[in-house]
Amino acid sequence: MPHAPATMRADILESAGRLFAARGFRGTSLQDIASDAGCSKASLLYHFTSKDAILTELLAPAGRELAELEERLAALDGEEAARAAVAGLVDLSLRFRRQVKILIQDVDALINRPELPDVNAVTERLVDALTGRSPTPEARVWGWMAMVGIFLTSAGEHALPDQALRAELTRGALRTLGRRTD
Repeated sequence: MPHAPATMRADILESAGRLFAARGFRGTSLQDIASDAGCSKASLLYHFTSKDAILTELLAPAGRELAELEERLAALDGEEAARAAVAGLVDLSLRFRRQVKILIQDVDALINRPELPDVNAVTERLVDALTGRSPTPEARVWGWMAMVGIFLTSAGEHALPDQALRAELTRGALRTLGRRTD
């Protein structure tokens, strides 16, 4: 029995996300995705014009939520900004683990793609919030360490259940930033 168009599209996205996370974006072909999704390459191309179009759709929800987080953080300063940035990044990275892993694996090929926001500007704004808007070089280093640590850790495999991982990511990031963890 053939798949309904919406179901086939969802199956293609699921297969692509799983394969991109396992093999990398560059290491996955359209044929790999079609075979995994149980369709022909022609059927895949009916739903998506290219591998780039699939990636764009996979990353879009995370991008929208990142933009919403940035908007919330823009009005905050000091301790409030730092804590909200940690909580927001931990939440985002755990909900979009697969997308984070895809970006990390092929960062050099994906970082300047037109469908992604200006990664350098976004990371600078996030580091600024993580530091509580501190301009000191030391705080900036800590901000980068906290952000990269959250992303790398969330993209890995863990024995901890999500709730415990969320707590440890938050505690570790706050410690890295020199903030109280109680």
